[in-house]
Amino acid sequence: MLSYKELGLVNTKELFKKAIEGGYAIPAFNFNNMEQLQAIISACVETRSPVILQVSSGARKYANQTLLRYMAQGAVEYAKELGYNIPIALHLDHGDTFELCKDCIDSGFSSVMIDGSHHPYEDNIALTKKVVEYAHSKGVTVEGELGVLAGIEDDVVAEHHTYTRPEEVVDFVTRTGVDSLAISIGTSHGANKFTPDQCTRDENGILIPPPLRFDILEEIEKQIPGFPIVLHGASSVPQEYVATINNNGGALKDSIGIPEDQLRKAAASAVCKVNIDSDGRLAMTAAVREVFAKNPAEFDPRKYLGPAREELKKLYMHKTKNVLGSAGKA
Repeated sequence: MLSYKELGLVNTKELFKKAIEGGYAIPAFNFNNMEQLQAIISACVETRSPVILQVSSGARKYANQTLLRYMAQGAVEYAKELGYNIPIALHLDHGDTFELCKDCIDSGFSSVMIDGSHHPYEDNIALTKKVVEYAHSKGVTVEGELGVLAGIEDDVVAEHHTYTRPEEVVDFVTRTGVDSLAISIGTSHGANKFTPDQCTRDENGILIPPPLRFDILEEIEKQIPGFPIVLHGASSVPQEYVATINNNGGALKDSIGIPEDQLRKAAASAVCKVNIDSDGRLAMTAAVREVFAKNPAEFDPRKYLGPAREELKKLYMHKTKNVLGSAGKA
């Protein structure tokens, strides 16, 4: 058994308290490999932003749980080497069983999400409470979820979304003891968050997705004032990356994300953690495809993963400065 404190990590309790008071959100960036981790840490050190390193169960299998532990410890040391010891949390994204959450806690994660949202309400409460009791005994923070987000993210698949019901949040938070709550107000997983039929077009023919349900968010804030709220599926799907991918052999169809001005509005509220994964995948894929299109003979991974890492860093610096407002908050 390993405590996250031994790795130099922090849990999310103090991070969220400061974020709510300061009207910004902590970035939760997913990673699967070294280049992604390098980009996240260098971007957040350069902008002086706290950060949550987010790992799905699929990413944990891909990277190997033992290697992952040392990658997280290495991330802390890398930040120091770059000149600033930013607060770093290691978080399990969409844990679906008590056993998985326990295993992550025992291997050095400082925060876990238990997603019981696909279970009946009472079962969700029972599962979440069980995880909370174990996590809190180890000083680890827990994120629960009410409502269902549509889309696909690793092993999480849902065809339809179900908005969070504000009238349930007090009961859920009180009975489970969770430290933060992921809600459904119109975001979704993946790069295809909306169909063109769900969108309108502006004067330039650009698709405009339906707005997030800020009325639901406001009602939730009234029910549990000052409680940390989390937004999943919050990638904005930059169209320049989609175009670069498609212009260099890709086939991304109807890729539409959440407008960044809506994310900024959410981050100024009780939303203090915003999950971003698909945007990072798009940035890296666009950079890799561009390298291969310009130089089809290239076979040195450093020559295509290096530019991908730099593009990802650029994207994440933009997110911390202009979207989440977390720059300068470390």
